[in-house]
Amino acid sequence: MAFDRRGRRGSSREGGERGGDRGFRRRREEPARAEWIPRTELGKKVLAGEYSTLESVFNSGRKILEPQIIDFLLKGQLTEEVMEVTSTQRMTACGRKMVMRAVVLVGNRSGYVGVGMGKAPESRDAINEAVLDAKKNIIRVRLGCGSWECGCGQPHTVGREVHGNNGSTHIWIKPAPRGVGIVAGETSKKVLELAGVHDAWSFAKGRTRNVLNMILATISALDSLNNLKKGTDAQSEEETDAGAEGGAEGGAAGAPQSSVSDALQSAASGKPGEENGANGANGADAA
Repeated sequence: MAFDRRGRRGSSREGGERGGDRGFRRRREEPARAEWIPRTELGKKVLAGEYSTLESVFNSGRKILEPQIIDFLLKGQLTEEVMEVTSTQRMTACGRKMVMRAVVLVGNRSGYVGVGMGKAPESRDAINEAVLDAKKNIIRVRLGCGSWECGCGQPHTVGREVHGNNGSTHIWIKPAPRGVGIVAGETSKKVLELAGVHDAWSFAKGRTRNVLNMILATISALDSLNNLKKGTDAQSEEETDAGAEGGAEGGAAGAPQSSVSDALQSAASGKPGEENGANGANGADAA
């Protein structure tokens, strides 16, 4: 009969005795993730390869309704950060019912960031719901070098001063030269880091202790960069105007050329007759 190290009987791995497998914890196999079957038109196009980057999805103007689209386009690039987990209560006929609320940030530290909120009876389930919600609310952040003290041209800060608010919370984000870092509070600093901002100055007022309001105000400020007029649009308008002007100039220049060519043709056709007439006059004078 086999004994284990503690002197207990029947706990050997060879088995054969009663309780031979007791005391050994088997590794639990994680269930395989189901294959993604898109349900929206955008998801089907992404899976088919019509949209290969997240930038093209944002340029199309379509709304992201499936978090699997973000997972498909940003494989292994997203970083998740749990910002807050709190409990909420509501009164029911059976008494107070407590629900956990989680606030999660996601970002790839290179121009994309999102925030989500989830509720569930358990903290882990609330965090999972918040992650899915954050992926659907992800935004594009246009980075640049808007500091007059730097002028390096690298996308390390915001392009200009921006302002965002949510409720009573207001925040202003100003571009900073390289090496300054992120001068901001703990909450807004985490948002800027996940968005890919390396240098920035900020000023906030209002109820900045509210984590969710502070995050939403910071993301609102970063999202306002997408509403600025793009230089490519102005360039395309200039090219269109230049093409119209070129066509007008070409039409104006084409008229004199055609008139000159007609004059040359008429002169060439009348030249032999003039020469014959001159020869005839010379012959009459000679006679």
